[in-house]
Formats: sequence, structure tokens, C-alpha cells
Amino acid sequence: METRGDLIKKGIADLLELPRDIVLDLPKITLVGNLQLYIENHKGIIEYSTGLVQVNTKAGILVVTGTGLTIRTIVVEEIIIVGRIDRVEFLQ
Repeated sequence: METRGDLIKKGIADLLELPRDIVLDLPKITLVGNLQLYIENHKGIIEYSTGLVQVNTKAGILVVTGTGLTIRTIVVEEIIIVGRIDRVEFLQ
């Protein structure tokens, strides 16, 4: 559910032509084929196994399922997941 503050931030982002992901603290997700997933602006790992990775974000829990999943990189702003990625979805 969007708060009044989020609506104001959206308006400012649109007015100033700023990227919404930065202004609203939203994750930026880039999928490279079905082999690699970049997640920027995350809030940490919730669960991790070779078949499932759950990442906390402001937009909800990002669930990645697949085979042979590994976290190649994890830093404050970015996570890189590699393996065969079958599904990416948000849980609210």
C-alpha cells in the first residue's frame, strides 16, 4: 500500500525526471537470460539454498527459484545470483 509520502516522492521523481527506483528506494532487477540475476537496492537475504533464494526488498520479498543457484556476489547495494533461473516473483 502506498503512503502519502510515497505518492509525493513519485510526483517529485516525475517532475524532476529522476529514476523512481532511486527516489522510492525500490529494487532494480536485471535478468540476463535464465543464467544470472542482478538485484540492486536490496534489504538482505531471507533464505538461501541451491533451489531457492529469497531477498528482502522495499517492494516485498523477491523469490528466485531454479537449479544450482549460487550467490556470486553480495554487497550492501547488490546481489548477483547465478545458476538456472526458472522463476522470479514478488510476495507482498
